[in-house]
Amino acid sequence: MKEAVFTDKAPKPVGPYSQGIISNGFLFISGQVPLDPKTGKLVSDDFEEQVKRVLENLKAILEASNLSFDDLVKVTVFMKDPSKFSTFNNIYSKYFKGQYPARSVIFVNDLPVNAQIEIEAIAARE
Repeated sequence: MKEAVFTDKAPKPVGPYSQGIISNGFLFISGQVPLDPKTGKLVSDDFEEQVKRVLENLKAILEASNLSFDDLVKVTVFMKDPSKFSTFNNIYSKYFKGQYPARSVIFVNDLPVNAQIEIEAIAARE
């Protein structure tokens, strides 16, 4: 059994996928790029603003499922520019109060809508 998650506080899917799916006690969040939920457009060309927007989109999907960043168990990050890894870590770390989830960071040549970052995540429901 699975249940789709949708919130208007995160960007609407631009293809045949759900923002998130709840199944077997887990929330699987689709890759989020830095789209503004109100306009559906890239928030900015600025890397820091893009990171914050992606994390806010994840937060909105988590909250729509009555979860938080502390419920994340696995995060996969796709980034274009390895030189911005430290900047990413500084922003990312501020979204957590407890233990950090397991994480992978993959450097790629391109992302949807010319984004500099995309993040997908898995959260556990207790």
